[in-house]
Amino acid sequence: MMTTETAGTISFHIDGVWERPASRSLHPVINPATGATIAEVPYAEEADIDRAVRAAHEAFLRWRDVPVVDRVQVLYRYKTLLEERQDEVAAILTRENGKTTADAKAEVRRGIQMVEVACGMPSLMMGDSLNDVAHEIDSKTIRQPLGVCAGITPFNFPAMVPMWMYPFAIACGNTFVLKPSEKVPLTPTRVVELLSDAGLPAGVMSLVHGDKQAVDALLHHPLVKAVSFVGSTPVAKYIYATAGAEGKRVQALGGAKNHLVVMRDADIGKTVDAIIGSAFGAAGERCLAGSVLVPVGEAAGPLLERLVKRTRSLVVGDGAKPGVEMGPLVTSDHCRRVRSYIDKGVAEGAQLLCDGRENRTSDGGFFLGPTIFDHVTPQMSIGREEIFGPVLSVMRVPTLDDAIQLVNRSPFGNATSIFTASGKAAREYASRIEVGMVGVNVGVAAPMAFFPFAGWKNSFFGDLHAHGKDAVHFYTEQKVILSRWF
Repeated sequence: MMTTETAGTISFHIDGVWERPASRSLHPVINPATGATIAEVPYAEEADIDRAVRAAHEAFLRWRDVPVVDRVQVLYRYKTLLEERQDEVAAILTRENGKTTADAKAEVRRGIQMVEVACGMPSLMMGDSLNDVAHEIDSKTIRQPLGVCAGITPFNFPAMVPMWMYPFAIACGNTFVLKPSEKVPLTPTRVVELLSDAGLPAGVMSLVHGDKQAVDALLHHPLVKAVSFVGSTPVAKYIYATAGAEGKRVQALGGAKNHLVVMRDADIGKTVDAIIGSAFGAAGERCLAGSVLVPVGEAAGPLLERLVKRTRSLVVGDGAKPGVEMGPLVTSDHCRRVRSYIDKGVAEGAQLLCDGRENRTSDGGFFLGPTIFDHVTPQMSIGREEIFGPVLSVMRVPTLDDAIQLVNRSPFGNATSIFTASGKAAREYASRIEVGMVGVNVGVAAPMAFFPFAGWKNSFFGDLHAHGKDAVHFYTEQKVILSRWF
């Protein structure tokens, strides 16, 4: 078995065996803070996916009959191992993703919380019953697992997002095949190693790496019953349409353009701290990142004065180093893409208050400083498209009603927040806004593991969201049983 502490070639995990497939082309895994290659990863072919899925199906035929109280014992042990190794996992995450140590540790903690909730599956899977629904006839509902489930996950949360999926799926009695982002295979490999160490039977959890070829093989495989995806909106639409056409259950989480609305009565100091964390935390590479700031009326002046000053003082560098507040972007290509949006913003006439292109770091990685544009309009590229980087666009509006209309016109509906001291304004905003996750004086409206990740509009495709009770419903099929005894 390969350990991620030694790098080298990353392995697949199929039917309980760690394997390095022969005759596969290898692709570099890059540390974005230095640009150095830290490992190589093979990409799965259709035959690899078929082996993984068939092994998972055979394991499912046994795992589904394991009592749920016994299935979750593995997750209890897994939770303990994750807690013991959380600093190690966070260090691996920082090394391949670039986010700061503090951000990485917070991500691992949120992942552990998913496992904690999944440990409650004996209660979460309970059905309903009613005697004498008719003369001498009783009725009950039960929840049963689906079979082989697949997860296709992004680069930005390589520990947490997969844990939105497989702990719930496994606890429900399914087996799982994970295809994480090929950009960040080290973290998923390590956490799957720990799951194996916790005593999970062979084949219940499989790990494969690859690109679109591997994804398409999962989408079309007849033994895959459900697909969970997190990524960009165009790919989410493709996943939803393709897997749905195959008769599979699908939850596909897409992109976002999240608005932060600030009222005149907001606590400016705490609001600025929240905006900084929301817009520039994890280098803006979050589907919950605040990317549009909407000051209402006279709030703009004092807010932007303090925000710009704080933004210019942010320390950008290698996330593994102490004192660094924002790390690099994940790849050189993505860094160039985000930089091109800054160029577009200037060309479209927005006022550049903080220019991230001026960032100069000696670390040699894929760095771009935090950027703020003022007087952005919804018609500008930087105002309407998901940038997925540390670029904040300011759109000023005169009233709360104008702010609500602005947000509701967006084709995305992932998250939004309002900053105010007015309960009336907060209640009106939360009630009228057409967005799935709403924060009040909270910069990142990320739900806890026992609530759903409830994106709307082009931010989500499907009927049942990730984690919370939705996850239990997604990974199970409900059966109604009527009984009469003579």
